[in-house]
Amino acid sequence: MKNTRRRRKPISAEAIARLADEGQDVSRFFTNAGRMMGPIQRVNVDLASGMLEELDTAAKELNISRQAVIKTLIRQALDQQYLARARRTSVKRK
Repeated sequence: MKNTRRRRKPISAEAIARLADEGQDVSRFFTNAGRMMGPIQRVNVDLASGMLEELDTAAKELNISRQAVIKTLIRQALDQQYLARARRTSVKRK
């Protein structure tokens, strides 16, 4: 037996915004399953040419942008810092 239910096409963000501007309830379009990200802030970092070449090499090997390499490395470094801090505090408590 065929599935007789029609699947609705996803509604665009512009259409949801239009409905909200008209004062309609748009809460049905949001599941609260995701995580809200804060606003993005742009920063400038001065790097030596050798480090920049290393970043470009890593980006080419991974087939991702230089910015993605920088973000990934910073995230890894911060995670390592949090783990080290947690280990230090757990050792002090013993």
